[in-house]
Amino acid sequence: MTAKVTLSFSDDTIEEARRFAKREGMSLSAWIDQAAREKALREVFAAHAAAVGRAGLDIEAAALADAQEAEQVDAVFLGRRPSAA
Repeated sequence: MTAKVTLSFSDDTIEEARRFAKREGMSLSAWIDQAAREKALREVFAAHAAAVGRAGLDIEAAALADAQEAEQVDAVFLGRRPSAA
C-alpha cells in the first residue's frame, strides 16, 4: 500500500535526489521511499547499539562493526568518504 503525501525539500536536496534516482534507474518517489526506509533502519540499529552499550554487554567488536557498516551506508548514500578503520 502507498500513501500520497505532499513534502517540501530544498532545491539542492531534490536536485541531488533526482540525480541519484536517475543514476539508479528509479523513480524519484521510489528512491525517496528507499532512502527513508534506510534512514529508519539506521535509527533502529543505532538505538539498539546504544541500548546494548548501556546494558554493558560484551559485544564491543560487533558494535564497532555495526558502526563501520552504518558509516559505509552513509558514505554511499550521502556521498561521504568513510573514515579509515
